[in-house]
Amino acid sequence: MTKGTFLITGASDGIGAVYADRLARRGHDLILVARRADKLEDLARTIAAETGVKVETLAADLARPDDLARVEQRLREDAAITGLVNNAGIAGETTFVGADPAYLTGMIDLNVTAVTRLAAAIAPRLAENGRGTIVNMTSVTALMPDGFTAVYPATKAFVLAFTEALNVELGGKGVQVQAVLPGITRTPIWTEEQMAGLPPEMVMEVDDMVDAALKGLDLGETITIPALPDNADLDAYIAARSALRPNLSRKLPAERYRA
Repeated sequence: MTKGTFLITGASDGIGAVYADRLARRGHDLILVARRADKLEDLARTIAAETGVKVETLAADLARPDDLARVEQRLREDAAITGLVNNAGIAGETTFVGADPAYLTGMIDLNVTAVTRLAAAIAPRLAENGRGTIVNMTSVTALMPDGFTAVYPATKAFVLAFTEALNVELGGKGVQVQAVLPGITRTPIWTEEQMAGLPPEMVMEVDDMVDAALKGLDLGETITIPALPDNADLDAYIAARSALRPNLSRKLPAERYRA
C-alpha cells in the first residue's frame, strides 16, 4: 500500500471507525464520510491527536442523490485520494412479505448504488495512475442467501460479484481491489438484545475483524473472509464455480429439458 489519503464511508462508528484508526496508524490521511457530523468530528479529533495524520470529515447520507454526488465529485477530483473503503450500508429488514418497500429501496440505494457509483468515481483515476486501493465491504450472507432475509444478502452478493469483476479489470493496471466478507461482528448494527441471543463463538470483535481484513489486503487477497479457518475451502468453492463455466452457455438445452 502506498501512502495517500483514504476516503472511508460509514466511518462514524463500528467497522468504518476502526478502519479509520488502523489506516491512520499506517500513515494515511483520511476523509471520513457518514451521516452524523458530530460523531465524525469527535472521531476525527481523536485520530488526528493520536496519529498526527490529517483527518477531514464530510457529512453525507449516501442514500440521498445530492449527498452521493458530492462525495463522487471529491473522489473524481482529489488526486490525493488513493484509496476508498466502501463500508456504508444498512441491514435490519423484516421478512420480504412484511417489509416496507421504501426501506428496501433505501437499502439498495446505499448497499448497491452508492458502492457502485463511488467506485466508478475513483476507478478511472486510479487506473490511469496505475496505483490505488478499493475495499468493498460485503458479508458472508452473500454466500448463503437461503439462511437470511431476501434483500440484504442479495445486495451483498452484488457487491461480491462486482468486486471480483472489478478486480479482473483493474488488477492488471496496478489497482488493488478487495471484497471483505465479515460474519457476525460486534458493531452498532446489532442491538444488545440481539447480541445476547447469539452464540459467543459466532461473534467477532470489530477490531479483530478489521485487523484480519487489512492482513488480507496486505496478502493481496481479492476475497477476504476473516472467520474462515482454511482458505482452501474458499479456493475449492471458486474452483467448483469455475468448473461450471464451459457448460453454462451451449447450443442445445440439457437433455433433461428436451421434449
